[in-house]
Amino acid sequence: MAAARSRLPDGRWHFQHGPIDLVIGADGDGDAVSGGIEGAWARFSGLLHELAAELPLLRADVSAGQEPQGPVARRMWRAALMHRPYFITPMVAVAGAVAEEMIGYFRCEPGVSRAYVNNGGDIALHLTGRTRFRIGVFGDIARLCLEGASALSRHEAVIEVGADDGIGGIATSGWRGRSHSLGIADSVTVLAGDAATADAAATMIANAVDIADPRIVRTPASQIDSDSDLGARLVTRDVPPLDARAIEAAMESGLAEARKLMARGLIEQAYLQLQGHCRIVSASDGLNVSHPPIAA
Repeated sequence: MAAARSRLPDGRWHFQHGPIDLVIGADGDGDAVSGGIEGAWARFSGLLHELAAELPLLRADVSAGQEPQGPVARRMWRAALMHRPYFITPMVAVAGAVAEEMIGYFRCEPGVSRAYVNNGGDIALHLTGRTRFRIGVFGDIARLCLEGASALSRHEAVIEVGADDGIGGIATSGWRGRSHSLGIADSVTVLAGDAATADAAATMIANAVDIADPRIVRTPASQIDSDSDLGARLVTRDVPPLDARAIEAAMESGLAEARKLMARGLIEQAYLQLQGHCRIVSASDGLNVSHPPIAA
């Protein structure tokens, strides 16, 4: 199928091609916004074929593979490279890297005051001046996928960022999401300087939220998806109710990974959720997190 785009009733744009599904919003001068949309669309039309041409390399461990050629593929590879010596492939950052590529067409238009590209929940941001962006943090990703917009009013928190916060990317990972996870986090939301970095980091922190419990159902990724870049590695399929001690142990493991990435300057904030418990680690006091939930 060819790439397709449509204007949504609220003025945002929807770009779709195979597994890539983007929702794009932008504010500012009309000509500048139009220029950003047209530039992004021209780039988007051939992007899936570009990535597919290097797919074997993108599914290989970065420690063993070579740097790919395409600009989005290279962004994926470099984001993954930051997490060696763990096993990690460039596919860990594919959604964020695509969003990051698209947001560039709005950043180069001086008249665009605010823009975002949402690629299945992984978001690239462009904020200027006093513009702000509010993110609803939703722990039960499976319920969000099932209920859609009707579930958004029940998110657990709202994170608000401004142009001065240095946040260019937001990503979420967890065992309940559309991608496989080695850990048991319901969700891990990460804020970072760019979307590809946030995407890779969210996956690695979510993998680290884990404990040894024989009741946790794990299955080789290749049995679920024969093309999975995780091969025979065990991915989480079901997590039973855990007691407070087990939850705390799993969360502490994830927090340790988040703090390590924060110390390296890779992320600014991580919001971890597991069975109704949440923990936040932040490099900055300037980021505003609202509790309890507020209406979307």
